[in-house]
Amino acid sequence: MAVVLDAHAVLALLTQEPGGHEVKELIGRAHPGAPCLMTVVNWGEVYYKSLRKVGSAEATQVMDRLAAMPILLVDADLPLSRQAAVFKATGGLSYADCFAAALAKRERAELVTGDREFKSVEDEIRIHWI
Repeated sequence: MAVVLDAHAVLALLTQEPGGHEVKELIGRAHPGAPCLMTVVNWGEVYYKSLRKVGSAEATQVMDRLAAMPILLVDADLPLSRQAAVFKATGGLSYADCFAAALAKRERAELVTGDREFKSVEDEIRIHWI
């Protein structure tokens, strides 16, 4: 089964926070039949949070580490954006998180996160809590 990573999961991995080791294991099991996916919107969230926390030079290094991982980046096309908007309209999630949830729904994938805001969509998508 494919997995979708939100920014929380990726940041846990990159900053060695709780759940990061579990995310590393999930990424290590990724293969063409069960890819590890992330939207470009969530990639941007990781980047801006890194910029705020560690500055430009270190954020570039963080994103280089991320680019070396077997994570497929998915563009925010119109159908994905539409589903994200539906999730946003029903409340409880940041707009960036809505894209991760929308991708998980579209791909019938499991969303990997530790962000409790996703409880609001647990009835619509599978969630792997870290």
